[in-house]
Amino acid sequence: MRLGGHSGRRRSLSLRDSNQVVPPTSLRAIYSRVQRTPALPLSLPARAELCSLSGGGSARSRPLQPRSAWETLSSAGARPPNSAKMPKTVNVRVTTMDAELEFSFHPNTTGKQLFDQVTRTIGLRETWYFGLQFIDAKGFLTWLNAEKKVMVQDVKKETPLQFKLRAKFYPEDVGEELIQDVTRRLFFLQVKEDILSEEIYCPPESAVLLASYAVQAKYGEYKRTVNEPGYLSSERLLPKRVLEQHKLSKEQWEERIQVWHEEHGAMLKEEAMLEYLKIAQDLEMYGINYFEIKNKKTTDLWLGVDALGLNIYEKNDRLTPKIGFPWSEIRNVSFNDKKFIIKPIDRKVTDFVILAPRLRVNKRILQLCIGNHELYMRRRKPDSIEVQQMKAQAREERLQKKMERDQLESEKKRREAIEREKENMEREKQELMMKLYQFEETTKRAERELQEQLDRAMRLEEERRRVEQEAARLEAERMEAIIAKEELARQAEDQIKSQEQLAAELAEYSSKIALLEEAKREKEEEAESWHNKAREVEENLLKTKEELQIVMTSTTSAPAPPAAPASSSSSSSSSDSESDHEHSEHSEENSTYSAELQTQGINDHRQEEERLTEAEKNERLQKKLMALSSELAQTRDDDKKTHNDMLHAENIRAGRDKYKTLRQIRMGNTKQRIDEFESL
Repeated sequence: MRLGGHSGRRRSLSLRDSNQVVPPTSLRAIYSRVQRTPALPLSLPARAELCSLSGGGSARSRPLQPRSAWETLSSAGARPPNSAKMPKTVNVRVTTMDAELEFSFHPNTTGKQLFDQVTRTIGLRETWYFGLQFIDAKGFLTWLNAEKKVMVQDVKKETPLQFKLRAKFYPEDVGEELIQDVTRRLFFLQVKEDILSEEIYCPPESAVLLASYAVQAKYGEYKRTVNEPGYLSSERLLPKRVLEQHKLSKEQWEERIQVWHEEHGAMLKEEAMLEYLKIAQDLEMYGINYFEIKNKKTTDLWLGVDALGLNIYEKNDRLTPKIGFPWSEIRNVSFNDKKFIIKPIDRKVTDFVILAPRLRVNKRILQLCIGNHELYMRRRKPDSIEVQQMKAQAREERLQKKMERDQLESEKKRREAIEREKENMEREKQELMMKLYQFEETTKRAERELQEQLDRAMRLEEERRRVEQEAARLEAERMEAIIAKEELARQAEDQIKSQEQLAAELAEYSSKIALLEEAKREKEEEAESWHNKAREVEENLLKTKEELQIVMTSTTSAPAPPAAPASSSSSSSSSDSESDHEHSEHSEENSTYSAELQTQGINDHRQEEERLTEAEKNERLQKKLMALSSELAQTRDDDKKTHNDMLHAENIRAGRDKYKTLRQIRMGNTKQRIDEFESL
């Protein structure tokens, strides 16, 4: 991204030679909107091509009218082609802010004739602001004198001669005074170049805003689809000083400029140039020509000459003037050698003298004073017929452009509506296609589901048949079971009967058993009785034996009966317990020259002292500039601050701007301010 100045496009335009007989010398000229006014005594070929420059700098070709090439030359004393000898011509190249024009002219051509030819070529009618600059033989930058011949003005001898068309005088208010689009464009390009080359001091936040208007003037409305990221990378938009003072990348600067560009919306390119100039004219150094001077005390000072008057600056501060003299307070300016004398309107006040380092400086100061004062008077009188016509024409042209723009905008909106409708229809079509696709998918899915249902029904039918067969089999088995049950019932009945019979028999047998048991018991009792009797008999027998043995002197003893063991059983029971565990989960010379400055008949209320800056007129713009200033202050390297940066910051802190300062430096009467100047 080349952020830092204007690089105007240069066009080298030339005339084509024809096969007809032409004079030995020819004119190579390119011009537009050629008016039928007296032309330069220039030599032209029999046939040429005219390239017109539009307000935007583009070139279009159309054939030159075969009018009065030789009529013009004969009016200047030139001889026809069949003459024995043709005058020698001089080649010249004139560079405007956006084109290069090449001419050949007669050595007797005056500065005014050359200037008029240039302005006709580019269609410039507000000629009072402009002049032709050149570097003289001594290397000084000089303005071409309109009343003198070009070749006697110490022009540097080179081929071709080099001139620049530049603004020499500035308007007080660009919005009110600049009429033609071509005038505005030339001012825009020149002021832009002066800001980027730092001839005019511009604070960083204003530089970003101005850059966005410059982008709007080049690209038009911001469009995301066209202005893709990086579209400003090759543009030179910010002063080098601003870039070096802040720790911001190229992309970050582009982003800030893009935000403002996007906010300008559909602003026309011509409107963007005018808005650029409205912001720029509020800068302290805008439209001022500075000259090194001294007062009677030989104090080094600066003299500033601009559209509103003369201002005195201290040597180290070209931003804030200390003393101001409006043109309405000055009746005469003159110089004698290096002394420049200014005579106030009040004849009781003594003249004050400025000392310049060179005579040529005083000449230039005088020229600027005369020109600026003339324009100052002109602004405060009713417009001339020419200016009124120009303004009316400009209004008509702008109205026509507005109508064309509105028509184009209407057509654009209509097309956009058609495009939107087309897009809606396309979207609806896509939606319908999607719905159709979904319907087809639903149908296919339903068909699949139906087939699946049919398959399932068949399977169910087979299952039903199988179940029926199974049911039949089960029914058969049930019948068999019933039969078997009945058979079993019969058998059970038979068994019951048998059991009853058996029971009867059992009862019978039981009774018999009971009788038998009773008989047995009786028998047992009887046996017990007999046993007891037998035991008694036995005991008696034993006694008898004992007695016998005693008798026989041998005795015997009887064994004791064994005891029956007792048994016991024990049972044990066991129980199991279970436990559960829980877990939890827990961002960027000596002759004397004099000029009377007439001030009668003007309506001068010095309204410029009451003016407001564009930022003060627009509160929203003012807030955004302050916000951007604060943002940039955070990225600024204070070690790289320039002297002008510090002066500007001090003016901001003191609440001063260009017009408030102007009001302040004009306070008091003229004598007081002259005394103040002499005391510096």
